[in-house]
Amino acid sequence: MNHLFSHIFQDWEVNKQTSFKSRFILSLFRIAQFLSGLPYPLKFIAYLYQILSEILFSIELPFDTKVGPNLQLQHGFGLVINHQSTIGSNCILRHSTTIGNKILTDGSISASPVIGDYVEIGCNVVIIGPIQIGSHAVIGAGSVVISNVPDHAVVVGNPSRIIRFNNNRNRSDLPLVNSS
Repeated sequence: MNHLFSHIFQDWEVNKQTSFKSRFILSLFRIAQFLSGLPYPLKFIAYLYQILSEILFSIELPFDTKVGPNLQLQHGFGLVINHQSTIGSNCILRHSTTIGNKILTDGSISASPVIGDYVEIGCNVVIIGPIQIGSHAVIGAGSVVISNVPDHAVVVGNPSRIIRFNNNRNRSDLPLVNSS
């Protein structure tokens, strides 16, 4: 039981400075993740989370998305994440961000991004396609990321480009991307 409690509230502390909405949605997300592995009647509750989060909070974070611990949602409104995406631990996502796949020239659908640990993503960011975002990367507000981003890179723009590297491993040493 203690393991279940710690699973549900694994994102609670890092969202202390954000909003109750972020804490609430992420707790529901973790509950839905747990329930999705159970038999049908209980698994159905996971789908109720999906409806609640999308309609009431405009946050599309499917319960089958692989998300590491300590995810931080800054505002969270307008967040769209494809269920095939992977997000590492200790990441920050800001509002109006899309992470997902794309339609390829042959009409097939690509894989979704894999985001490393300690990645900070600004608001209004689009990350699409079968790409890797390296750990400790910072994605600037308004960026469109369609190619791999190495560890510790700071990228901005549309299409995104690397403007520098941060070789510090501590998030407090990284520059902040527009946090409002």
